Amino acid sequence: MPDTITREAPRSTAGTGEFDAVIIGAGFSGLYQLHLLRDRLGLSVRVLEQADGVGGTWYWNRYPGARCDSESHSYCYSFSPELYREWEWTERYPEQPEILRYLNWVTDRLDLRRDIAFDTRVTAARYDAAANRWQVTTEAGETLRATYLITAVGCLSTANVPKIPGLESFRGRWVHTGQWPHEGVDFSGKRVGQIGTGSTGIQAVPVIAAQAGHLTVFQRTANYSVPARNAPLDEGFKAWARENYEAIREAMHSTPNGHPFRIEDRSCWDVSEEERRRIYEAGWEKGGLQFRAAFRDLLLDRRANDTAAEFLKAKIREIVKDPETAAKLADIDHPYAAKRPPIDTDYFETYNRDNVTLVDVRSNPIECVTPDGIRLRDGTEYPLDIIVFATGFDAMTGPLLRLNITGRDGLALREAWAAGPRSYLGLQVAGFPNLFTVTGPGSPSVLCNMPVAIEQHAEWIADCIAAMRARGIARIEPRPEAVDRWVDHVNEAANATLLPQAGHSWYLGANVPGKPRVFMPYAGGMARYRQICAEVAAKGYEGFVLSD
Repeated sequence: MPDTITREAPRSTAGTGEFDAVIIGAGFSGLYQLHLLRDRLGLSVRVLEQADGVGGTWYWNRYPGARCDSESHSYCYSFSPELYREWEWTERYPEQPEILRYLNWVTDRLDLRRDIAFDTRVTAARYDAAANRWQVTTEAGETLRATYLITAVGCLSTANVPKIPGLESFRGRWVHTGQWPHEGVDFSGKRVGQIGTGSTGIQAVPVIAAQAGHLTVFQRTANYSVPARNAPLDEGFKAWARENYEAIREAMHSTPNGHPFRIEDRSCWDVSEEERRRIYEAGWEKGGLQFRAAFRDLLLDRRANDTAAEFLKAKIREIVKDPETAAKLADIDHPYAAKRPPIDTDYFETYNRDNVTLVDVRSNPIECVTPDGIRLRDGTEYPLDIIVFATGFDAMTGPLLRLNITGRDGLALREAWAAGPRSYLGLQVAGFPNLFTVTGPGSPSVLCNMPVAIEQHAEWIADCIAAMRARGIARIEPRPEAVDRWVDHVNEAANATLLPQAGHSWYLGANVPGKPRVFMPYAGGMARYRQICAEVAAKGYEGFVLSD
């Protein structure tokens, strides 16, 4: 059974820069890690957060249409029955302001704010082997020292702004969805150009189109999307979620993606073509990510995946009235769900509006930004007042590398990962003692309902630190051979699926020029991963070097 909220008195460190643990980031991960280390273990902890409030991803991502793609009753902390039952969500898929309110409520409910330093950007972290302390430097010149350094910086928190020639000459305004102005952007009567049609872009297009004078969408990669069917939650569902807390939590902990629904135990080929069509239609009408749970082999068998892909492409052609626009939107070059599978509210319907134009920049790439707009390779220029970059993030490794972390013997993390990220369980890196990475590369992270992955990681880290302290162990880091085995296993797990077949995926780092092409998340499933981590701990932290 999950624990109720408990608190122990942490050691006082008032007026000092010395802590048992420093946590970087105050989103879902950092808040829970603080609660575990401070309130359950009684450690002195400081969280460093560059924003002026909590929220992490949900602090920065305030773009039009920003909302979660996990259902609200699963996109929240589940470690505490009290927290789970006290908060009341309003919609099936919560919008950014509601998620931010929730995280602020949890922060205050657990009295976490007093141990968070806001407006504090970390510029470097260096391991002092002689003292067995991490020295963390901030932009303001402050140095904090701690035995344990935990990065809770998120997987999608470093905005990727393409280096398009001429951007600095643009006389209008440009914004990135991951760094949205808190005061918002007024699109009224404006000529808007949006670059990018991934999950973020698909959410933003309908909302921007409803406000703008004209919206031009520059599509680099066509994408699938399933309707979200978002709606307010009725009182009956809210009561059901409260009453079934344990069953919902058990489902999230035992399913590959950490969602509260199970993948159907049937092959695509177990049913007739007519029955398969009926199943897909039912999934389309229900909406959401559960569409991909219709058959167990959709991400394992390309022919099975093709049946879902063709169904979704047919839906695009059915919805979009202009055949040429529909053909561009349905010209998808990767298996369904091999990239992050978006869900939407009226995305494809938006292309039926008179004030929306779709431009295919795969066949006719963007050449430059001019003072007045965007010019394509063939010379066509689109006059614009505002450019919106929905171009995603330097995912998973970017947020970690920008911290300038240096481990033992002067080894920089950037150097250790020059050919791509290498970790053990996505939790630790060889050569970096007592550094823990919450949902780091090599863990399920972005292939999972994030709060489920976050809770498992934060709890494993807290249990590990508790075990070290109980046994008088000063340092823990992975053995190089354990890292090698885990990296091989991550690759095997990915290659057993269709995921690596999406060549332009940010799962591979393909959206960032010059970034090594390595499949970063663990595709073996959250339930299997949880079991592996538990077994490693039960065997005395097998694969790790523990020393005093």
